[in-house]
Amino acid sequence: MIWSWKVGRLFGIPVYLHTTFLLLMGFILLAQWREGGNLMAAIGGVLFILAIFATVVLHELGHALTARRFGIRTKDITLLPIGGIARLERMPDVPRHELWVALAGPAVNFAIAAVVFIISTLVGTSPVLGLPTASLGTVDRFIAINVWLAVFNLIPAFPMDGGRALRALLAERTDYVRATQIAASLGQGIALIFGVIGFLYNPFLVFIALLVWMGASGESLAVQTRTALTGIPVTHAMMTDFRTLDAGESLQHAVALVLAGAQREFPVTENGRLAGVLTRDALVSALATGHADVPVGQVMSREFQTADAHELLDVAFQRLQGCQCHVLPVLQRGQVVGLLTPENVGEFIMFRGVVVSSLPAAAGTVSAS
Repeated sequence: MIWSWKVGRLFGIPVYLHTTFLLLMGFILLAQWREGGNLMAAIGGVLFILAIFATVVLHELGHALTARRFGIRTKDITLLPIGGIARLERMPDVPRHELWVALAGPAVNFAIAAVVFIISTLVGTSPVLGLPTASLGTVDRFIAINVWLAVFNLIPAFPMDGGRALRALLAERTDYVRATQIAASLGQGIALIFGVIGFLYNPFLVFIALLVWMGASGESLAVQTRTALTGIPVTHAMMTDFRTLDAGESLQHAVALVLAGAQREFPVTENGRLAGVLTRDALVSALATGHADVPVGQVMSREFQTADAHELLDVAFQRLQGCQCHVLPVLQRGQVVGLLTPENVGEFIMFRGVVVSSLPAAAGTVSAS
């Protein structure tokens, strides 16, 4: 995620801190200082927020480590002012597995609240259960916030855990696309309720409503896209009219090819074999520093993903999205036979829908008989 800094690794998973999180810390420090004029109180407020976000990291680790049990890798965890995001390389294929992954996060928050409650009781502080308001003590508020985080995340609306748990339960009884559509529709309905309440009483709920609405819409679209690509070979959607570059050619030649056509990313070969990919961003950066005469091989990326010509499109497209790259060279017996980009996959989906919808109605009647 852009504007994020890597702060470490947990269980082999990179953890990033978004810039806006630091702005939140500064805002809290300033607010505490202005309210009490006490530096120690301000620092205490920041430390409390850091403790809360430590539980957010543990929440996301709950998802990540449960997903790992089912063979699913987590790319990274990013801390944002509104919580955390654990980016799984894919969602579980088995609905029951998705249910456990979704529930693992809230379960961690419930467990943290229970452990702190038991410890507080054992040391004789008599914790008080209640809403996470400023009237509670620090420990009581910490317990209440963890319970609130767990309950809030169990609301059955994407992108929250409850929405994914609901989809998993529905997928046990119906197909995955239908289950997603039902869960997404319910999520959008909840978003409308949040929006109305937020407009009347709390503007922050309006922001949550937008997040839920976009999350539900995005999840539904993503599942429909994966379904549209299932069972289709890569060769049906790949770009076959493309140009390649030799590693010894100059960047000026690459610029000429860009200006002459619609291609923006180029496979680069050395001795007839694929050796790298020249991206548009790398080309622009090199030109901006006055290196138009250097060979393509000095600028190309040697770390890239490929697709096999016999591979299925949904699998290759998932990899294309996961690597955050702009192109997948498609190989057949070691030779580049096509390019797969998000744009031509999108066009394939669009035109495939047009072709299907334009079939004569009579054709369906004849096949049914």
